[in-house]
Amino acid sequence: MDITQDLVVDELKIKKAIQSEIPIIITTFTLPHELDVHIEEVLGVFLKHIDEEKLKNYITYCVRELMTNAKKANTKRVYFEEQGLDITNPADYKKGMTHFKKNTLNNIEHYLQLQKDKEMYIKFILQMKNNIIHIEVRNNVEITKTELIRIHDKFARSRQYNDLQEALALVLDDSEGAGLGLVILILMLKKIGIDENCLEILKDNNETVSRLVIPLDKTHVQNLSDVATAIADNISALPQFPENILRVQKLIDDPDSEIEDIAQNISRDPALTADLLKIVNSAHYMLSKKVDSIIEAVKIVGIQGIKNLLLSYGTQKILGEETTYKKILWMHCYKAAFFAFNLVKNFRKNRNPMNDAYVGAILHDMGKIIFSSVHPDLLDKINNFCSKKGLPASIFENISAGMNHAQIGALIAEKWNFPENLVNAIRYHHNPGSAPEEYRDLVYTVYLANMLCELEIESINFDQLDSAVLKYFGIASRKQIDVLLNKFSDDFLEERSKQH
Repeated sequence: MDITQDLVVDELKIKKAIQSEIPIIITTFTLPHELDVHIEEVLGVFLKHIDEEKLKNYITYCVRELMTNAKKANTKRVYFEEQGLDITNPADYKKGMTHFKKNTLNNIEHYLQLQKDKEMYIKFILQMKNNIIHIEVRNNVEITKTELIRIHDKFARSRQYNDLQEALALVLDDSEGAGLGLVILILMLKKIGIDENCLEILKDNNETVSRLVIPLDKTHVQNLSDVATAIADNISALPQFPENILRVQKLIDDPDSEIEDIAQNISRDPALTADLLKIVNSAHYMLSKKVDSIIEAVKIVGIQGIKNLLLSYGTQKILGEETTYKKILWMHCYKAAFFAFNLVKNFRKNRNPMNDAYVGAILHDMGKIIFSSVHPDLLDKINNFCSKKGLPASIFENISAGMNHAQIGALIAEKWNFPENLVNAIRYHHNPGSAPEEYRDLVYTVYLANMLCELEIESINFDQLDSAVLKYFGIASRKQIDVLLNKFSDDFLEERSKQH
């Protein structure tokens, strides 16, 4: 990332990262000025899309300070090594820092090249998650005990000051450039209502991590939540599930029902019948011969499979596919469902959740599809709600563009009495780590299936995938993901060709 001539801010990718709660990652070895400017521009676009532009100057300063400190830490390592000093030895540390600043500044290009040769990186990570801005700056050298003590001393000093003027009036130890800078950073956070507990600097394996957590304005967060609830409460503008589907659902829930009764009710709906037979005869079930009997199909799919089929079929009937945008959304969902099904088939010993994974992925973006289906009366109600709350129009525009769609989709799924596992798959498909433990297997599967779809169209990269999910599936490298994605993509194309 040290090639700076192609540093273009991709606003669509930033917007996508916000909506999908995936991290934006920028890596460098030398942190040139052009990249510093680029990061500021990325922050500006990021904050614009979450209606927090007023925070730009404060957050930009904090990020610049943390990035600069990481760069200095890397420079310090190569300098100490060149001087034959042990940076972990307190006496050597004191000796090395005596002329560190002067010697490195006079020959900075030399030391930056040494860092690059040793692949000492600085990584900037920006993510919107749970309505909180998460910022990390990582560099691949471990912070020493002496350095940590000095940093915590600066944190303690910052508590003494009420404002920046007080801090600047005092003479601070300037043997390291981070001294006054960190104090100013803490004061910057105080000005936006954040205390130093939201910033931590720690060791993580072979890296030093500076982690900054910025909860958004509580009123703003609450308003986003209120808007989502208002949408779900007023979703009566959309029809309920068709009567024939409700009738089959009641039969399934009745312990005295026979499979023949369920099959007979399904057969009354030609489209539902066709969908069931298409699924049973797809590559998923790998049957040796084609199935034409509804009774046989119901036996093969099973009661849980029929329940899931009714949910996905009913949702698609309600939301429709009449517009190009909706067709694109549903196609993404079909592909995610295919990927989810195959993730379970290939990675889980227990294959019972395959149908749940399939339908969970089919429905994961229903919040987005809702917005392309809303009745004008619903739009008026939401606009009136925002007006009464004094919310800017951009908040509603962000939600309608996809922001918060997982929460909205989950609220509507609850309204339609979906089972808890599917509600959670919808709610947490962008934030798998927050899912309740009992639903994590399904949520992880739907999350990874969705991310594989995004990888395929290159709207994200491998580094943006949740590491806990990859570990859960035993995936340790980009190569594994590439092989998996190529196989799933080819199989999906083959499956589609059989259907046409």
